[in-house]
Amino acid sequence: MPFFDFPPEQLKQYRPPREEPDDFDSFWQGTLAEARQHPLDAHFEQVDYGLHLFETYDVTFNGFGGQSIKGWLILPRQRDEALPCVVEYIGYQRGRGYPPCWLTYPSMGLATLIMDTRGQGGVEHPGSTSDIAPESGDWGQTAGFMTRGISHPETYYYRRLFTDAVRAVDTAMQHPAIDAERVIVAGRSQGGGLALATAGLHEDVLACVPDVPFLCHYRRATHLIDTSPYNEITIFLQAHREQIAQVFHTLSYFDGVNMAARAKAKALFSVGLMDRVCPPSTVFAAYNHYAGEKEIFVYEYNGHEGGGGLQTKRNIQYLNRILER
Repeated sequence: MPFFDFPPEQLKQYRPPREEPDDFDSFWQGTLAEARQHPLDAHFEQVDYGLHLFETYDVTFNGFGGQSIKGWLILPRQRDEALPCVVEYIGYQRGRGYPPCWLTYPSMGLATLIMDTRGQGGVEHPGSTSDIAPESGDWGQTAGFMTRGISHPETYYYRRLFTDAVRAVDTAMQHPAIDAERVIVAGRSQGGGLALATAGLHEDVLACVPDVPFLCHYRRATHLIDTSPYNEITIFLQAHREQIAQVFHTLSYFDGVNMAARAKAKALFSVGLMDRVCPPSTVFAAYNHYAGEKEIFVYEYNGHEGGGGLQTKRNIQYLNRILER
């Protein structure tokens, strides 16, 4: 498929003004403080998946509203000291699946905590966590999660999910086998957007690895493409013509561009210049606003698959470098 976004040289410089509400920081400080009033209550139950080189744990912790969130923790069986940990977030409409799907980082000798995504899941990657939504009094939603509770920031689905993501880092830092000073957040697509959000909201994250990140620069995404999941917003606004301003006001609290401006951890991004799911200008908007030390790999002829296995190799090399391993 041909290029459809800005030319590559313009993308490298693309740094649009941030659409950011005045109470952005106080909103998130209040949200996280409220979540932390509930005990984390993290539990790690060892399970056997026949992975003889690893210890595998079924994880439960309390996320937004004290609601129970599932995950996996995978540890190399042979270890002599507390390990760095990658907290990995999952792509759209996928759940935590099964531990054999998540062995890349444990094979490096790192701990990995995979956070389940509330309410989501698919055939190959089923989920185990319900989304318990507060009363929202909104206008309904389109199919999917992008417009669930979108009438107000307080009721929006991603307020709950971003809070879960931060609490997943708290959970990893609590485990005795993990070095709390060396926790990395990572993911691709929606997982990359969650990694960006967590890096912006959790000051103790060491590094962030967002591959082809979703949840960035929403308005431009809806202007450029008509593919899922961003088209859920477009379809919603076709029905709710008078609510455009309020919808994008809500989304401004959850925009990866605004999160990136607050993130100080080291970061490695990736982007596909033919990506019609997460358009390249939306990724570069977040990248160019990212406040910490950063790098990006650009895949000129790739879509949402990005760098695929090559990017996995580069992520491994990057983590080995920053961890001095």
